[in-house]
Amino acid sequence: MKLGLGLYQRMLTKENFRFAKQVGCTHIVAHLTDYHTVPLDLDLHDKVYSLENLQRLKREMNEEGVEFHAIENFCPAHWYDVLLDGPKKQEQMERLKSIVRNMGEVGIPVLGYNFSIAGVWGLTEEHAARGKARTAVFHNPEHTPIPMGTVWNMQYDFQPAEGHLQKITAEDLWSRLDYFLGELLPVAEEAGVILAAHPDDPPLKEVRGHSRLVYKPELFQKLLDLHPSKNSRLEFCLGTIQEMADGDVYEAIEKYADSIGYIHFRNVRGKVPHYDEVFVDEGDIDMIKALRILKERNYEGVLIPDHTPATECDAPWHAGMAYALGYMKAAISSLERDK
Repeated sequence: MKLGLGLYQRMLTKENFRFAKQVGCTHIVAHLTDYHTVPLDLDLHDKVYSLENLQRLKREMNEEGVEFHAIENFCPAHWYDVLLDGPKKQEQMERLKSIVRNMGEVGIPVLGYNFSIAGVWGLTEEHAARGKARTAVFHNPEHTPIPMGTVWNMQYDFQPAEGHLQKITAEDLWSRLDYFLGELLPVAEEAGVILAAHPDDPPLKEVRGHSRLVYKPELFQKLLDLHPSKNSRLEFCLGTIQEMADGDVYEAIEKYADSIGYIHFRNVRGKVPHYDEVFVDEGDIDMIKALRILKERNYEGVLIPDHTPATECDAPWHAGMAYALGYMKAAISSLERDK
């Protein structure tokens, strides 16, 4: 098993690549979307996802001793009509294909995606982790309707129409996913890129009135069966699976270990509709047990902390990540010695 670090767009610097190497990582998972730019700038994100920029990022990572393992998430400006079944969906699908081809040319093996209209929603921050550390929580918020011109909590339309998105059924959403995979998987196979699906977070059947795809572990299989391929896998988030009202995280690891693109290795306390993201060693998941199952199933891929509470210091994110990665490295090393 290999350690990785997830970095957001504004954190994709040589200093943070060096930090990753210093704390034991060998791989980087990069968010290229600037989640803070509203409305989303399509021209900017076209440049960010371009072949030239991907080549530059890979070169800078390699210079600091780490590999570019995955891109996490498309920019909503790139594929909102794929999600909404709108008039630009074929045009946008061609853009997604171009991104996947660029990844193949650069040698980035995994693309993580979350096929969702509501996206990751409803999280707030509270001092809910050990020692009153500030962390993300989901405490059963009111589900407000989604405004027009918005998907994934991000506005893509500079002049949106009034009103709210029309609600769709689960069957509609699965049909749109079928189209997405049917179009993109052949390109991914040719490019040597894995498409890895993240489960819905929060894992509720509906969020803001819109259906979700994978809100319980058994629905992973439905997704994998939709277009069976070695290039269709899972962005396997332990925290999200533990948050699910139904299912068992250890059984899910056992069942899907052969279908993982990479792992979000994080812990939580509680289940929907009320849970807290906590330090890796204080939540409801026995993380050593989870690692032991992965080892028994011969998982040799990448694990990243994904999220972690912020510690009380001058560098709260870096310290929180260093703590999580130190725990992970020690636990993996201990298991590897137990042969």
